Amino acid sequence: MSDIAVAELPPVQGEPPRREAEPPLPPPNPLLDGAILPTLLRLSWPNVVALTAGTCVVVAETSYIGRLGTEALAAMALVFPFVILTMTMSGGAMGGGVASAVARALGSGDSDRAATLAMHALLIGLCFGLVFTVGMLVFGARALELLGGRGNVLAQAVSYAHVFFAGAVVPWLMNTFAAILRGTGNMKLPSLMILNAAGLQIVLGGVLGLGFGPIPSFGMPGVAAGTLTAFSVGAGVMAWYIFSGRAGVTPKFKGLRIQRAMFFDILKVGAVACFTPLQSVLTITIFTHMLARFGTEILAGYGIGARLEFMLTSIAFAVGIASVPMIGMAIGAGRVARARRIAWTAALVSFLCVGVVGTAVAFFPHLWVDLFTSDPGVKLAGERYLRAAGPMYAFIGLSISLYFSAQGAARVLGPVLAQTGRLLFVGIGGWLLIANNGSAGNFFALAAASMVVLGLATALAVLLTRWAPKAVPVPDPRTLGLD
Repeated sequence: MSDIAVAELPPVQGEPPRREAEPPLPPPNPLLDGAILPTLLRLSWPNVVALTAGTCVVVAETSYIGRLGTEALAAMALVFPFVILTMTMSGGAMGGGVASAVARALGSGDSDRAATLAMHALLIGLCFGLVFTVGMLVFGARALELLGGRGNVLAQAVSYAHVFFAGAVVPWLMNTFAAILRGTGNMKLPSLMILNAAGLQIVLGGVLGLGFGPIPSFGMPGVAAGTLTAFSVGAGVMAWYIFSGRAGVTPKFKGLRIQRAMFFDILKVGAVACFTPLQSVLTITIFTHMLARFGTEILAGYGIGARLEFMLTSIAFAVGIASVPMIGMAIGAGRVARARRIAWTAALVSFLCVGVVGTAVAFFPHLWVDLFTSDPGVKLAGERYLRAAGPMYAFIGLSISLYFSAQGAARVLGPVLAQTGRLLFVGIGGWLLIANNGSAGNFFALAAASMVVLGLATALAVLLTRWAPKAVPVPDPRTLGLD
């Protein structure tokens, strides 16, 4: 006998009662019903592969910039915070807000809302990209000078910034397309595009930066042009995939009505989350400005060490961004306890993975530093920084993972305030060190301590933040005159 539930229909006169099969239950969603750790790892591994390729870009780019000279390395250290701000704000902050909104809509079973959210997300990405372009082309040179850039170091930093930020819309749209796909649980295509862009970036950046055959060396502007070209290819492929209807969420231009509620659903997470990379870059900027007083060698050595931090935190990014659709769908379906378990599982994975690698590099810092420079002063500065900061990278990994988890739950204010705490810690601590003639080693220790502050503060914020939606009180019928 069939085990399909049936419903008895009213009989028609002269006929026996008819029974009609009820519609079958929808298939289980692995993001909602699967075991947490295996599902998290399954979603994470494409991101890990892609971001490992991004690590190769970091190594290759710093290596061939190093061939342009120590001044070029110092110039990259100056402009690097602004590049990272663009990428983390578009991919991690606003991108997390987009993925969270799409995932929550899908978790509640509303695919039409998810498609409308995706279209509004693209409008947001376009507008933010234009803001970055105007801001850096008008004020970029002055900002780099305020960081301590002088002479040829400043000139090379400005030449890179003018090319890269002239096309700032490209990374914003690329990361918005990737966020839409991740919100549906599709991690493979965005990761494949990042992998593809990484390969192109290494080849094009090296060729245009150093020159090859009949192609002359364009220096720092050539490196920036190679990056933009690689990003354009990735954005184009993801745009085709989404608008062709293959993603399951298809934004539509035709008949689009601008809806404030859609912007609010994205921006209540994404706009608030943008303060995290903004404060993070401001922290790095303040720290870079403080270190500039010790000379080009210290600044270049710190830049090499900071690039390892970017590489290792990519691991936490891979795990954290994988948790966003899992948590978003769980919140959309009202399963708050599962969302909490996902968050802490992802945090533990990130803490351990980043911490193990960071500690290993702290014991053998020359393995990283020697990839980029043979200058004794730069090598010494880079190794000193890694010995101090390497083991503390685990706390950066912890904070990044929980930051993404909070995005999935649309409760991101706590991690943002934790980043504010780190900014104040570095600012006040740096001021005290300057007042007391602190050494470069003292500043490196300050950077390491600030990572611990950030990780613990973020964990406490997530622990204390309520994720369950507020209960709506049911009015007493007697007060409404309905008794």
